[in-house]
Amino acid sequence: MIISRVEIAGLPIMIYGASAPAMTPEDLSWFVEDVVARQLQGVKGVGGVERLGGVAREIRITLKPDRLLALGITAADVNRQVRLNSADMAGGRGELAGSEQSIRALGGSASLETLSGTSIVLPNSRKVRLDELATIIDSAEEPRTFARFNGEPVVGFAISRSSGASDAEVSVAVAKKIEELHKANPGVRFDILDTSVVNTIGNYHSAMTGLLEGSALAVIVVFLFLRDMRATIIAAIALPLSVLPTFWVMSALGFSLNAVSLLAITLVTGILVDDAIVEIENIVRHIRMGKSPYRAALEAADEIGLAVIAITATIIAIFAPVSFMPGIAGQYFKQFGLTIAAAVFMSLLVARLITPLLAAYFLRDSGHDHEREGFVLRNYGRVVAWSVRHKFITLFLGLLCFAGSIASAGLLPAGFIPAEDAARTMFVVELPPGSRLDDTKRVTDGIVDTIRAMPEVRSVFVDGGRQLPGKKEIRLASLTINLVPKNERKLTQKQVDRKVSAVLREVPDVRFWSLQEGGQREFALIVSGPDNKVVADVAAQLQREAAQVPHLVNVMSTAPLDRTEIRITPKPGIAADLGVSTDLIAETVRVGTIGDIAANLAKFNAKDRQIPIRVQLPEGVRGQLSELEALKVPVKGGAAVPLSAVADITLGRGPTAVDRYDRAVRVAIEADLMGSDALSQLIDQVMALPAAKNLPEGVVIKQTGDAEIMGEVFEGFALAMGAGLMMVYGVLVLLFGNFLQPLTILFSLPLSIGGAILGLLIFQMPISMPVVIGILMLMGVVTKNAIMLVDFAIEEMARGVDRATAITDAGRKRARPIVMTTIAMAAGMVPSAMALGIGGEFRAPMAVAVIGGLIVSTGLSLIFVPAIFVLVDDLSRLFVRLFARFIGAKDDPEDQVFVGPGSPANDGPLYTPRVAAE
Repeated sequence: MIISRVEIAGLPIMIYGASAPAMTPEDLSWFVEDVVARQLQGVKGVGGVERLGGVAREIRITLKPDRLLALGITAADVNRQVRLNSADMAGGRGELAGSEQSIRALGGSASLETLSGTSIVLPNSRKVRLDELATIIDSAEEPRTFARFNGEPVVGFAISRSSGASDAEVSVAVAKKIEELHKANPGVRFDILDTSVVNTIGNYHSAMTGLLEGSALAVIVVFLFLRDMRATIIAAIALPLSVLPTFWVMSALGFSLNAVSLLAITLVTGILVDDAIVEIENIVRHIRMGKSPYRAALEAADEIGLAVIAITATIIAIFAPVSFMPGIAGQYFKQFGLTIAAAVFMSLLVARLITPLLAAYFLRDSGHDHEREGFVLRNYGRVVAWSVRHKFITLFLGLLCFAGSIASAGLLPAGFIPAEDAARTMFVVELPPGSRLDDTKRVTDGIVDTIRAMPEVRSVFVDGGRQLPGKKEIRLASLTINLVPKNERKLTQKQVDRKVSAVLREVPDVRFWSLQEGGQREFALIVSGPDNKVVADVAAQLQREAAQVPHLVNVMSTAPLDRTEIRITPKPGIAADLGVSTDLIAETVRVGTIGDIAANLAKFNAKDRQIPIRVQLPEGVRGQLSELEALKVPVKGGAAVPLSAVADITLGRGPTAVDRYDRAVRVAIEADLMGSDALSQLIDQVMALPAAKNLPEGVVIKQTGDAEIMGEVFEGFALAMGAGLMMVYGVLVLLFGNFLQPLTILFSLPLSIGGAILGLLIFQMPISMPVVIGILMLMGVVTKNAIMLVDFAIEEMARGVDRATAITDAGRKRARPIVMTTIAMAAGMVPSAMALGIGGEFRAPMAVAVIGGLIVSTGLSLIFVPAIFVLVDDLSRLFVRLFARFIGAKDDPEDQVFVGPGSPANDGPLYTPRVAAE
């Protein structure tokens, strides 16, 4: 029994090929295993090195059937004597001359001549030399796998990274070590056959390019609004000053620049400049009121300080719980939430410490600038005034928008991860049961010739006799097809997959399917139950029905196909009389056809290693049933009888394997997705099929693969989002000193969903994991708009301004920074939304959702938040009236008496004044 652990993260990241004209295939294979693998396993970050293709050296002892028959000895007896005699064994301990010695029995052969002279004891106490019974040659094992690159045989080696190691660093270190090996062994050439590191590095460069492009667009937006180069430069400085310390925090926490952390950096691009924009815009506004830059920096920073802190605190509160999600989702997104939280916190420090400092000393007084309100701002003021006067109608319209957003979400299907164009695709080809390795070679060679003729294909690597991540069977072959870069071809990877599928569909007696990067299929359900036949029947019926579901192609059941087998059934009575056991029969047949198992093989002592010695009959014995029947089985008394005398030999059919899941029989229904990424919708359609709804007793259908992970990730995000909202509410209560007004801010959150859904509808994108991340980002951004409005209104009411005027004035004066930050963030997401570069397909849905949500939520929050503020303020006043008599009077000499927002003068609740320094 072989038990092995397979990690998806441990799949090979690189495959090299070795070639040496002066070496035999077995010598080159040993060089790869002994020299190359040992050297590479010492490289930091390398988790394993596995040889692909090639053959191992082996001493072949091919017995002569006629000589065995004439001398009355069986193949099993010869194998047993060779194993017992050709070995070095421990013999105990000696104590001679006052010291201790180990004792060894040395019977191992060091040369073929010594091995050939081994004495084989025959029945009746006779003996004979081994070379009189067999032909002995130094050869290679019978191959059960093969490797070909562009149709040519190769000896390859696959390199896997260890957990937590960087693909890029491991790739560089391995390339350096390979160069050293080539210099030390100039007769061996090394070529890289396949690598996923190119896509990883390309993803990094695309993310960094998107970060720079998004930052540049955000800075341009700031300049267009402020029309002040100095103020624009001060706002732009916030980006590097926020990003660079974030990288330091990531390093301190042990994070790496992977797909998740890069996604976080991309997502946070627009937010990093938000705080600085709010600060610098408020400072510029104060300067244009006639104040000096120094005075404007002090007063504006003090005025906007709480709002900036509240904005940052809410974003951190929303994203931090993501890093602590349980299960797979938590491990996957551990770096995501903390990276965003660190970046946003750094931007807060820059906005509160660096931006006012630079503004105070580098901005110039441009004179008084009493700008007249434009057409848009004047009409917006009228709309806000109307919404405040008709607050209940506004509330109803807001609820209507939210209900429409939730309803529109049903128009979009749900998927897990969008299909990416990695310029690399994998297929598995399966031949019928009973196919030989030569058949697999012949079929795959023809397939490779056809695929290589496609202009989009750069190379094809065939790993014959194996299916990733580790299943081995001679009728299987994995094809890794490397494509030219996506900017150099007209077809997408999915379209190339369709062309390859069309080619494979024309090959007779072949079953095929595509694999994802982790070695799994896109769609997978498990049918499990106690009875093998019942489970197989249900799976077969479900497969036939699922094949009719649109967008599901290559639907197949993993129920093991029956193959022809030779069945040897002992004759109980005769076998017992002759002292023949089933184990002895099996050993006789095994040694006669393929030799003994690897653990039982004798070893030949070479200079640098021990080489297996395989004893077996000529391979022709396998092809004749009569030869099998004539195999000699030893019986008691030293005699031997034909196998047919103690057992019946018949042909039958049986399964190649039996898979189990949670101890129950397991059959998977697997398929590829074509033309849609809506995994959730396709699962629902399959689960609604008659075969899935009318299951026999004890049979269940479970989700697995991406479907299982998708459910866990979405559930984890829902919990994290709920925890984040509770933390946001707590933060706002602490900052505003009020339990009700934070509800105004939380009410604005649903307004973003409709915009995100609208953007996805326009671009025909399903709800997927990047979209959920984008919506999570919108939760933090939308609270920013509401915080800025509510904070300004509370400040004005603390000065004695009436409530309606305060909230209306908040809308007019804070509309500009709100719109600026919204457009800056949307501009920062535009490069990601265009899906340019490697990995752009993953970031595009997130960017589209964020841009749509930003635009719609900003417009709606500027209208609905003032009305909700007034409603919540009325509710707060009601609570004050109801419960004021239960609260004792305050007698604090430091308190200043002022006309608070809860008094009749401004019709609002009591607030603690936060008056800006004059």
